[in-house]
Amino acid sequence: MANTDVETLNSFLRGEISAVETYRQAIDHVSNDRIRSQLEDCLHDHEHRVESIRERIEKLGGTPAGGSGPWGAFAKLVQGGADLLGEKAAIQALEEGEDHGLADYQRDLDKTHGEARRLVRMELLPAQKRTHERLSRLKKTLH
Repeated sequence: MANTDVETLNSFLRGEISAVETYRQAIDHVSNDRIRSQLEDCLHDHEHRVESIRERIEKLGGTPAGGSGPWGAFAKLVQGGADLLGEKAAIQALEEGEDHGLADYQRDLDKTHGEARRLVRMELLPAQKRTHERLSRLKKTLH
């Protein structure tokens, strides 16, 4: 079980690292202070999740993933194109990433056990829902 938990948590970790990288890239291209502040809040939420997941993997005796993997490269490519198109496109790309992250947590929750499942159910998934909702509200204010 610990092996499965480590694999699943590492998948979540790669997604969170990708989110951190993508938010940092987007923030660099946002000039509106209100939007930048909202994105920075989301970034900090994802950074917190990265640390929580790393700690749990280490407690399980695993080695945390060191990067975002292929999804991270794709997300950066999408965000890079969105940055060129402006803030609305960047927010849209970030929201799609939030959709993906939420779907990952919901789909793979049952692959975890014990403390790993508690972490996902009680901390990671609710935090991802809050970040997703924050970005959805931000997107709606831009239309």
